[in-house]
Amino acid sequence: MPTNKSVALYPDLSLTLTESGTGRPCLILHGGGGPATVAGLASHLARTAHAITPVHPGWDGAHRPGWLTGIDDLAVAYLRYLQDRGLRDVLVVGSSIGGWIAAEMAVRDTAGILTGLVLIDPVGVHVEGEPIRDFFALDARGVAEYAWHDPARFHRATETLTADQVALQRDNMTTLRVLAGDPYMHDPELLRRLRRVEIPALLLWGESDRIASPAYGAAYAEAFGDGRLHVIPEAGHLPQLEQPGATFAAIDDHLRDTVAAPAGARLPGGLGRGR
Repeated sequence: MPTNKSVALYPDLSLTLTESGTGRPCLILHGGGGPATVAGLASHLARTAHAITPVHPGWDGAHRPGWLTGIDDLAVAYLRYLQDRGLRDVLVVGSSIGGWIAAEMAVRDTAGILTGLVLIDPVGVHVEGEPIRDFFALDARGVAEYAWHDPARFHRATETLTADQVALQRDNMTTLRVLAGDPYMHDPELLRRLRRVEIPALLLWGESDRIASPAYGAAYAEAFGDGRLHVIPEAGHLPQLEQPGATFAAIDDHLRDTVAAPAGARLPGGLGRGR
């Protein structure tokens, strides 16, 4: 059964976490839509791995200290959590800004804690000629049109929400603006730094994503030392919700392929991990 806990990292910052399953640690990072967008993914991964799903500070009522003002702050906080727990051979799976956090973690992981990445339609880099859609300028219908392959299925009109749900969405978007609003949805230095990241990185991309296009994804994948793009048909910015079967299958393959070899073991071709 999933367990919920609060873990103190600093005197003024505690992480709210859900954990489930046993095996290889998988840190699952949600995007701007909140933890509900990765709940099904976490449940799937918990069948074969140790799924750890935090709520980012500032989302869904979780406390955000005043000093936490950037995606890099979140990356450092999550690396500290993994290090404090003594976790190794960690696969980080991130959706949208969660993928951005994962990429920032990878460039800062000097201890070799991470051994694989799965980035699902991540933002976080600047790609010439492939701008990220101005999410803050869109109303609910506009978000549906640009984010989903099938907008009619997933659009939820604001008037159908309760007052508490509207307030929660507003607070989440306020946090997103603080962390990713300026510069808009990217770190100017990240793209060039990704070349130093040599752990296998799988970038999953919804073919119909119009928040960040598959061409943006191709450039993102190319920037990694060992990156690969996998496009998922009939899906938009959140393929784990529109096409969970195809998304989960691709992640399962990557989970198997990126397990670290036992200490001292050498794999064919001199590789240090399965490929």
